[in-house]
Amino acid sequence: MLNEYDKSLYDGLNAQLQKSLDHLNSELGTVRAGRANPRLLDKIMVNYYGTMTPLKQMANISAPDPRTIAISLWDISQLKEVLKAIQASDLGLNPSDDGKVIRLFVPAPTEERRIELVKMVKKFCEDTKVTMRNARRECLDVFKKLKNDKKITEDELKQAENEVQKILNNFTDKADQMLAQKEKEITEV
Repeated sequence: MLNEYDKSLYDGLNAQLQKSLDHLNSELGTVRAGRANPRLLDKIMVNYYGTMTPLKQMANISAPDPRTIAISLWDISQLKEVLKAIQASDLGLNPSDDGKVIRLFVPAPTEERRIELVKMVKKFCEDTKVTMRNARRECLDVFKKLKNDKKITEDELKQAENEVQKILNNFTDKADQMLAQKEKEITEV
């Protein structure tokens, strides 16, 4: 019979897998899919009075239409620093400003670029699945050690292996769904 310690192993595995899924979600959010998405700017850091600060902590970022991102700075004196940070990023977007609001126009990617983006998001998903499989292996190693220490039986080990695999399958299915949704978003013209 599985005790509280064994159940905490399942909870720990669930937490690790959820963390991997959350990371995949944030990675997918930063991929430019041809639509304006404020999350594209999540990784941009701005030199704010000598301190590297995330842009999202310095401004209100919105997408007023499908092709435009608007950035309203809280400290307008940082306009030049923000423009410099956006231009230095690998997003390939050219900012325009009217002295108060910065606008980024997101062009539709070419077919070749869409193929590259799909490959990139597939790699993100596969990396996440590798991390998830490693978490499964670590959890199973603990159960095998418990079996070797005669704290659980062979049948309980088999039951634990099946349960851990079910948990992993659930999370990999979620990762696949996220990938399919992002692929659809990227390939939409």
